[in-house]
Amino acid sequence: MTAADAPDPPATAPSTDPAVAAAEADLARLRAEAEAAEAQLKAAQAKAALAAAEAAAAKARVAGEPAAPSAPTADATPAPSAAPAPPLPEPQTPAPAPGTDLPRTTAGPLDADEVRDIADGYGFEGATLDLGALVNGEPVPEAQVRIPLGMMNRHGLIAGATGTGKTRTLQGLAEQLAAKGVPVFAADIKGDLSGVATPGEPSEKLLARTRGIAQDWTPEASVTEYFALGGIGKGVPVRATVSGFGPLLLSKVLGLNATQESSLGLVFHYADANGLALVDLADLRAVLTHLTSDEGKAELKELGGLSAATAGVILRELITFADAGADVFFGEPEFEVADFIRTAPDGRGVISLLEVPGVIDKPELFSTFLMYLLAELFEILPEVGDPDKPELVFFFDEAHLLFTDASKDFLAAIVQTVRLIRSKGVGVFFVTQTPKDVPSDVLAQLGSRVQHALRAFTPDDAKALRATVGTYPTSGYDLERVLQELGTGEAIVTVMSEKGAPTPVAWTRLRAPQGLMSPTPDPAIDAAVKASPLLAKYGTAIDRESAREILTAKMRAADEAAAAEEAALAKAKAEAEYAKQKAAIDKQQAAAEKKARQEYERLLKKTAGTTRTTRTSRSSSKSPLEQILDSKSTQTILGGVIRGIFGTGRR
Repeated sequence: MTAADAPDPPATAPSTDPAVAAAEADLARLRAEAEAAEAQLKAAQAKAALAAAEAAAAKARVAGEPAAPSAPTADATPAPSAAPAPPLPEPQTPAPAPGTDLPRTTAGPLDADEVRDIADGYGFEGATLDLGALVNGEPVPEAQVRIPLGMMNRHGLIAGATGTGKTRTLQGLAEQLAAKGVPVFAADIKGDLSGVATPGEPSEKLLARTRGIAQDWTPEASVTEYFALGGIGKGVPVRATVSGFGPLLLSKVLGLNATQESSLGLVFHYADANGLALVDLADLRAVLTHLTSDEGKAELKELGGLSAATAGVILRELITFADAGADVFFGEPEFEVADFIRTAPDGRGVISLLEVPGVIDKPELFSTFLMYLLAELFEILPEVGDPDKPELVFFFDEAHLLFTDASKDFLAAIVQTVRLIRSKGVGVFFVTQTPKDVPSDVLAQLGSRVQHALRAFTPDDAKALRATVGTYPTSGYDLERVLQELGTGEAIVTVMSEKGAPTPVAWTRLRAPQGLMSPTPDPAIDAAVKASPLLAKYGTAIDRESAREILTAKMRAADEAAAAEEAALAKAKAEAEYAKQKAAIDKQQAAAEKKARQEYERLLKKTAGTTRTTRTSRSSSKSPLEQILDSKSTQTILGGVIRGIFGTGRR
C-alpha cells in the first residue's frame, strides 16, 4: 500500500499540547513529501514507457511490421529485479521515410514542421556516421543526426568547455570510422582515450540513455596502436629529424621572432649546402657553434642576413630547449607517417593513439609535432579527389596550442595544409574549447561542427559566445541561450551534406562510445605495445654520422693541421736561429784566426834581421820566433785570447 492509498487518519480534536502539535505537523509534511515523490516516480516511469513505445513504433513503421505491444502504463511499476530492455537490433537507426509522422511535441523550442525539416536534412543516402538523436525538450529518436562518411575529409571542429563531453564525441567518431575501415589518428592528451581499445562497461544509466536515442549499444573494442613522442610514455617511439622538422616548425617551438625565424632558415640552408645532416638538436647546436667560432666567422658573413648576435640567441634557446628534455623527440629512426594508415586483417581501420601525458608540460612541442605529422602526410600522399571514404581522419586535440603566438608564415602554412590535404583523402578535426581558438582562415575550411556547451562567465566569454552564434545558419533555436544550457554529451550540430550544403542546425544528444570511457589498464597497454609489429622498426634509437660528428672531425683535422703547422714553424725558426748562431761563431773564429796570423807575421818580421844562422844550425836549433811562440807566457796569452773569443776552456 502506498502513501497515497493509505486511509486518512481519524479526525481528532486539535491538540493544545505544543509537542503534539509539532509532531502532527511533521507527520503531515512527511506525508506530503511521500506523495510528491511517488508522483515524480510515476511521471518518470510514464516518460520512459512513452519513449520506448515511440522507438518501437518508429522501428515497426520503417520495417513495415506491426508495432510492438504497448508499453505498460505509468501505473504499472516494474519489479526491482527486471532486466533492462534489450538493445535494438539495428546498429544504425534508419532515417524516417518521407511523410512519416513524427511526434508532435510542443515541449521543445521547435514545432513539428521544424522537427520534420531537421529529420529530412540528415536523411542521407550513402554511408554515414551516427552522431545521435535530435533533442526537442526530450530526445526524438526518429530524427537521427548523422555525418556522411564521404564528407569526413572536409574537416571539422569539435568545441566546448571542459567537461562537456568533447573527448567522448571524439571517441565515438573514431570507433565508427575504424569500424568502417577508415584509419584514425588521435592525440591522447590526458590518456583517457586509451579506453577505445577495451570493451565498454554497461550500466543502467548508460543503457537508459542509449535507449532514449535509439542507439543499439553493445560493448566493443577497436584495433588500437599506441605511440609515444620520443619514447616518453607507453607506446612505439615517434621521432623526427631536425631537418625533417624544418626551420618554420622549430621556430614556433623555440618561440623565435620573425627575424630569428628567418635567420634559422639560413642556418638550415647552410647545413644543406655543406652536406651537414641535422638529425638531432646536438647537430644544430654544433652548426651554430661552428658559425659563431673563430673558424666559422668567415662562413657566417657569407650567409648575409645572419648576425653573430642572432645566431647566439638561437643557440641559447636551443640549449634551454634541450636541457628541458625535448632533445629526445629528435633523432632516428625517423617515423614514417604512412604507418598511421593501416587496416587490420578483418578490414577495420587501426586507431593510432599518440600518448602524450609525458609531454603535457611542453604543449608547444606537442602541438607543433602534430602539425609536422600532418605536413608529412601532405607530402607523401597522392591526390585522390573525393573518395567514398577518407584515407585517414586526423583528430587534432588541444588545437589552441597550435595557434598561440604563431607567426604569419606558420599560420599561412597551416591554412595551406588544411586547404589542400582534403584532396589527399585526409580529414582533419580540430578539438578545442571555443571556436575563437582557431583562426578564421582555418575555420572557413571546416565542413562539420559539433559545438558542446559554452560558458559565459566573463565579458570576453560573452563576446566569444555571441561571435560563435553568429557563425551558425538561421535556426529555430535561441542559440545564445541553448549553448549555455546544453547538458553533458549534448551539442549543437551542423555538417556538410552529400550535396556540399550545410545541414540544419540540430540540438543533438550524442551517442555513447562502445569502448571503455576510462583509460585502458596499464598492463593491457604494455602488452599491446610489446606485440606491435612496429616496435622492432622504431624501438631502438640510431646515432649515425651527422653534422655534429662531421664538424667535430673537421675541427679535429683543423686542429691537427694547425698543430703541425705550428711545429713546422717552430722547427724552421730553431734551424734559422742555429744557422745564425753558427754563422756568428764562424765569423768570430775567422776573425780570431786572422788576428793571430797577423800577430804571427808581425813577430816574424820583427825577428827576421837580428839573427843569422846557417842552415845546419837552424835545423838543429830553434829560431827566436819559435822560442817566443813556444814559450809558456806566449801560450798563456794566446789561450786567453781564444777563450775570450770562443768562450771555451776552463777559467
